[in-house]
Parts: sequence; structure tokens; C-alpha cells
Amino acid sequence: MTAQRAERVESLDLIRGVAVLGILAINIAGFAGPGAGVTNPHVPTPGSFSDELAFGLGFLVFEGKMRALFTILFGASLVLFVQRAEEAGRFGALLQMRRLAWLALFGLLHFYLIWWGDILFLYAACGVFALLMRELRLRRLVVAALALFAAWHLAGAALDAPSVISEQQVLAGTATPAQTEEYEAYREAVASNAARQLAVAREGFVDHALYKVSHQTLYPLESVLILFGETLPLMLLGIALCRSGFFSATWPRKRMLGIAVGGTLAGLVPTAAILGWAWVHDFPIRAMESAFVTWTAIPHLLMAIGYAAVLVLVSPALTASAPGRWLAAAGRMAFSNYIATSLVMTTIFYGWGLGLAGSIGPAEQWAFVILGWALMLAWSAPWLHHFRRGPLEWAWRSLTENRLLAFRH
Repeated sequence: MTAQRAERVESLDLIRGVAVLGILAINIAGFAGPGAGVTNPHVPTPGSFSDELAFGLGFLVFEGKMRALFTILFGASLVLFVQRAEEAGRFGALLQMRRLAWLALFGLLHFYLIWWGDILFLYAACGVFALLMRELRLRRLVVAALALFAAWHLAGAALDAPSVISEQQVLAGTATPAQTEEYEAYREAVASNAARQLAVAREGFVDHALYKVSHQTLYPLESVLILFGETLPLMLLGIALCRSGFFSATWPRKRMLGIAVGGTLAGLVPTAAILGWAWVHDFPIRAMESAFVTWTAIPHLLMAIGYAAVLVLVSPALTASAPGRWLAAAGRMAFSNYIATSLVMTTIFYGWGLGLAGSIGPAEQWAFVILGWALMLAWSAPWLHHFRRGPLEWAWRSLTENRLLAFRH
């Protein structure tokens, strides 16, 4: 297996730092509640023009791209972890399986005790399949990833098409009475679910956790079934890019520039077109749900690869500067920052804290995004100046190794 060098790859830390900050720009709507607010600026209440602008900015620049970057990097880190373990004379695949098992437990605790939007359990489950496929020949790995990714999302778009078309007919006044009745029932169900989510979010910590244990018991497994066709292919692409030397800048600079510019523009144009259509049509509920899950998947992937190429190209210069070092430090502590963000934001929005759930619109949510970014950048570098790893990175690695690792420098 060809792979880039096993020592720490600075571009991975930088990209991961950008991704963990960028994910908050989308997750903030989920923290502020309800979940449907992630896909629509007019849920739970009609948004203002500034709310639409804020939503549009997130949709255009961050939505899907940061999650794709984070997932691609997980695949790259998975293969690097195995490689480093094998270079140290250990059975890397077995050690990685233990690492994924602990990650699954962290994910379950995160979901049931803190926030419904957990991705750690999903990563652990899909990571098992990525681990088993990691040694496929590069061409087969890429073909398998792209084929599954495209088939999954195109099939989803095809399945969504009848309900999206029916919605447009209802909104245009050309629908049958049955279509109109079905659509109104769907809107009522969305509103009812949003109200229930906000009510749960406003409860105390214990009641909130008990609700998820009793009413959303299988949700982590359901998320794997829903997102498997997106998550596994992105991990496989991360493995392929890592093995090919993409992140260590061994690709020709001209090719990287082409990917940076071409990938970003190729994804940006259709994303902007979808956003423009949605805006003109006042963000129809069903169309927006389908857009987030299926329509924009390929454009998001193209932009994520473009973003990654840009960050690899600028990594040597950027990581030599203070802002670059802060971003890279946030990336080295991405696990701790991800969980810390959930703790801070649920304390702000949920019932055991300030209880602001449902009262902050998309435009105002950006204040909390900036707060989260500031906190992540402010504590990561100083922490790593004194300690070898982030607190959760240390705990995760110690559990994987089945021994207490050195913590301080």
C-alpha cells in the first residue's frame, strides 16, 4: 500500500480545524432548534429577509462541504492510524477496531446525554466497513466510493421527486384535493414534530436524556441506515486521497490548482442555482429537505474536494502564521472541540441552561457561531502548549491502547 509519510501531516490538522469550525455554522440551527430549522429558514416561525440571507450564506459556503471534509479526513486518519501502528510492530487493524468501538460508545453517550445531532456513532459504524476496504487498489476504491455515493443520492432524489412535484402543484394551485390534503397533513406533522422537539429541548437534563432513551432508542442505528451511502463513500475517498499523497502535497501543483478552482466552481454554481430556485419559491419544505439530502450531494462533494485542495496548497504558508497555527491546533483537538461545542451550545439553548431554544433565528444564530469559533481558537493552542493531546483525544487513545498515555509534555 502506498501512503504518505506516517508522521503528523500538517495539512490534515489545518483542514480538520477548518471543518470543525465550519460544521458549527450548520449545526447551530440544530442546537437552536428544532431540527427542521437546519433545512429551512422559516421553521419554526417565518424568517425575515436577514434570516434568509444568513441561511443562504450557510447553505452556499458551509452546508454539506464541512461534513464532507470531516468525513474524508476521518477516512484518511483511519488509514494513517493503521499504518503507524503497523510501523510500530502492532496489529493495526485490530487496534483500529478497538478505537472504533470506543468511538461508538462516545457517540452513544453524546447522543443520549447531550445532543441529538451526533455523528460519532455513525463514523464508528461506517468506519468498520472502511477499514475492511482500505487495501483495495486505488482505482477500485475510488470507483466503488463514487458509484455508491452517486447511486445512493440519485436514487434518493428519484424517490423524493413525486412528493416534491406534488408540493409544487399544491403551491401553484393546480393540485388535486387529495394532494392538497396530503400536503397539509405533512405540514402539520412537521410543525407538530418541531413543537415536540422544542418542548423536549426546554426540559431539564435528566428528563431530556430519559426522553431520548425511551422515545429515540434506535435513532443512532437509524442514522447509520439513512447516511451510510454518504458517509462510507466519503471515508473511502479520504483513504484513497491519503494513500495517493494528496494531503502531503506530492501531487503536481498545477493539478492541485485545477482541482481547487475547478472543484469549487463546479460545486458552487449548481449550489447557487438550487439556492436561487429555493429562494424564489420561498423555501418549500419538501423541496428543501430533498435538496439537503440528495440534490446538493454531488455539488457538496466537488466543493469539499476543492476546499481541501486549496487548504493543502496554502498549508505551508498558513501554518507558519499565528491564525494558521490556531486553526491547526483546533484541528488536532477536533474531537474535544466537537464535544465541547455541544456542551456549550446545549447549555445556551437547552432547558438546563439559558433555555433559548426556538427563540433565536438564523441571522442571530451567527453570533453564537462566532462565539463558538472564538472559544475553539482561543483554548486549543494554549492547551496543546502544555499537553500532548486534547483531553478527549487523550482519553480515546488511552482506552484504545488499554493504558494511560503520557498527558503533559
